[in-house]
Amino acid sequence: MSNRYSHQKKKGKKVKEEELRPVDRYFLELDQLFPSPGNRLGYCVSLFLLYFGVMGCIWMIPFPQIGLLVRMEMNDFLNWGSFFIAITIYIYLKLAPTLSYMILFCLAIMSFFIVRLEYIQWDGGPAVVLVCSLIAVASFILLCLLAAREPKKITLKDLWKLISIGPIWLWSKLFTKLGWKY
Repeated sequence: MSNRYSHQKKKGKKVKEEELRPVDRYFLELDQLFPSPGNRLGYCVSLFLLYFGVMGCIWMIPFPQIGLLVRMEMNDFLNWGSFFIAITIYIYLKLAPTLSYMILFCLAIMSFFIVRLEYIQWDGGPAVVLVCSLIAVASFILLCLLAAREPKKITLKDLWKLISIGPIWLWSKLFTKLGWKY
């Protein structure tokens, strides 16, 4: 089971920084910024909930009615959440295709639960935007608390790196542990 980072040996010598893929450079940087393995489960939960909350809020932004979709009775299938998913997957696909499939799977699970929250709202339950906003804020606070426990002082820029690249970084840890290539 080998890592893909600069400390990896390749034919008896260390891999040079230039030989790393961009995604491996990002992962190496996150490894250095967030070295505490004990926090990883917390990062998994808080990032999943943060993405869920943000996606739920984006999902609920009213989408313009497009005549063609209305005539075909498919206007419910396209919303701003669809664009959020497409952009997220495109960005991750450019970095690490295999890991982007895992993110797509996670986003599909989130979509399922957002639709369930919509049904609850239609039955008189709380607004989806309210629930997702509370989840996003709570998970962001949890993420900040976890980051504060790291040995190195974490800046907002570092936190943004964790939020943007963190999901595939955490999936890469599981792939590496299982000996799967990404």
